[in-house]
Amino acid sequence: MTTKDVKRKLRAILSADVQGYSRLMGDDEVGTVRTITEYRETLTSLVNQYNGRVVDSPGDNVLAVFGSVVDAAQCAVEIQNILKAKNEELPENRKMIFRIGVNLGDVIQEGDRIYGDGVNIAARIESLADGGGICISGTAYDQIKNKLALGYDYLGEHSVKNISEPVRVYKVPMDPKDVGKKRAAKPWKKAAIAAAVILILGAAAFAVWNFYLGPTPPPPEVASEKTPAPKSPDETPLPVPAEPSIAVLPFANISGDPKEEYLSDGITEQIITALSKVPQVLVIARNSVFTYKGKPVMVQQVSEELGVRYVLEGSVQKSANRLRITAQLIDAQTGNHLWSERYDRDLKDLFALQDDITKNVIMALQVKLTQGQVALVGVGTDNLEAYLKVIKGQYHQWRYNKNDNEISVQLAKEAIELDPGYTSAYLLLAWNYYLEAGWGWVDTPWQSYEKAIELAKKAISLSGGQEAGAYMALSNFYARTHQSEEALAAGKKGLSLDPASSTVNSVYGNMLYHLGNFGEAIPFFKKAIRKDPKPPSWVLNQLGSSYLRMRQFKEANQVLKEAIRIDPEPTSWGLALLGASYYRMDKFKEAIPFLEKAIRIDPTPPSWYLDLLGNSYYKTGKFNDAIPVLKQVINLWSDNLEAHVSLAAAYSLAGRMEDARAQAEEVLKINPKITLEDISKDGYYNYKKADKERFINALRKAGLK
Repeated sequence: MTTKDVKRKLRAILSADVQGYSRLMGDDEVGTVRTITEYRETLTSLVNQYNGRVVDSPGDNVLAVFGSVVDAAQCAVEIQNILKAKNEELPENRKMIFRIGVNLGDVIQEGDRIYGDGVNIAARIESLADGGGICISGTAYDQIKNKLALGYDYLGEHSVKNISEPVRVYKVPMDPKDVGKKRAAKPWKKAAIAAAVILILGAAAFAVWNFYLGPTPPPPEVASEKTPAPKSPDETPLPVPAEPSIAVLPFANISGDPKEEYLSDGITEQIITALSKVPQVLVIARNSVFTYKGKPVMVQQVSEELGVRYVLEGSVQKSANRLRITAQLIDAQTGNHLWSERYDRDLKDLFALQDDITKNVIMALQVKLTQGQVALVGVGTDNLEAYLKVIKGQYHQWRYNKNDNEISVQLAKEAIELDPGYTSAYLLLAWNYYLEAGWGWVDTPWQSYEKAIELAKKAISLSGGQEAGAYMALSNFYARTHQSEEALAAGKKGLSLDPASSTVNSVYGNMLYHLGNFGEAIPFFKKAIRKDPKPPSWVLNQLGSSYLRMRQFKEANQVLKEAIRIDPEPTSWGLALLGASYYRMDKFKEAIPFLEKAIRIDPTPPSWYLDLLGNSYYKTGKFNDAIPVLKQVINLWSDNLEAHVSLAAAYSLAGRMEDARAQAEEVLKINPKITLEDISKDGYYNYKKADKERFINALRKAGLK
């Protein structure tokens, strides 16, 4: 091969081999070959699922290449988890335990083969791994440390033959209690936590299985659900209401300093909040308008996507203690400018400036104010420094990561020191504690929840019991700590204070959802979505999940597809929910890719993800794919009778009769009295007649009667 023919690429390399392979071959050569052939098939299947490719598999070694080191690392974890379950079926002296190394490096590609330092380093790192364990190189660690919640132990630098510089090596802990100790949480984790709360607050694990995998009965009549689920903004423009309606686009920061971004965001949010206090005006919520931040958009597009007639846009320029703010109000239907102004003020005049913009917008909309609405902004403090700290803290809190949350905590505390009576500062700090507990950023989450509850109570007291947001925060904190009656009482009080607010309605729906009141939550989510047509994905995921719980599968599917469409980084939970909606509509082929992706994202998925995937494989005739997944389900949930029955049928239909008979014996261990007649009548197996006959015949061949 000439230099010209050499093709170099940066790739993630996974190298795996069997610990003590020579001993296994010496003890039982035929049995070892049979086992490694089966295990190699499992590894190959998993590598393919994670978008990789096995390039070589000599002897007991498997070498695979991936375009993404995230995929490679997730695949390595999945391999070890599944092989651990498989090994539990073998005698101690016959267990086949792999070691895995993952590296990100330069490789030379020749046909289907790869060579080079990247491969050599992966093999060296693999040799440092414990049996059943994983080691990764420093280059791989640098790419995944903030993307995968695996936990990492630094093993120091190690020399590699023919490599001049030593290589950093990290161990990935495989004990479940160690995984995630150093995790870098992401915004999508909030949704995953919500799913966990449902499982805690809901019925037994059997009920969870029945919900996701059970039959599809006729949908019940629900009086409150006469209107269809919300459509994607890309499908149909939202209708513009007769009442004045407005979207406040994020004011642009033109100061030339990204550190001033919080100020332009804060001014935008404050104007939205102030306008929302006027009941005659429909005001689009923060989340929807901030989807346009930093993007060039036409006001007509905003009008159609959000269902409003008017659009307010502007810019903020800060220099030292001087502010220049421009604002203009546009009629999106005609393109006419109804009002515009440029303000050159001192920073100390910010309160009055925000108030002035709001009043001018309302007058341009020809809305008559009552006497009580004259002081619109009402920031809750006269201390400008405290106010700036709160809006800066909110800016960091909205970034949803541990570091920014810690910055927000400090800013909230400083604001309280400056003004001990500032309600918004206490609420900011309360939500900070709630987030650090919910996202696993602290070792004592319950203490954080308790702090959040006390701070919300303090905010209520300072507001004289008139702050809807404080009650809604308290209701959710109570729900998260399983104090149902207190959660409902606080939520109802908050809702009574501000029944039109999208935030209040979505948070109230969130509280009901956590309490398991799914049917009651639906109308509140829908009401919130009208004022927030591009809501956070958790709102759509919870609405979709509520529809699923109420067995309204088509509505669930529509909403969950929209959640995936609008979210640039879908959660594993959202993907699994969408897969579940397809499954419940008997669209098993469509369910598979979403379930596969959900499991790739979550290295330790809940058993129902795997249960859905295993049964989807089975119901689409992919019996060999179904077998390892169903075995993993059983490993997580050993007395899952339905998974045992499905696995027995899958073995039988795959022609593995010895395994099928052994699995049928496991079924009888769980329920010695079960018969094929019982299984045939069992509604969990929602097959068409021909498929059910095939299923029962497969079990009969396995030995069940």
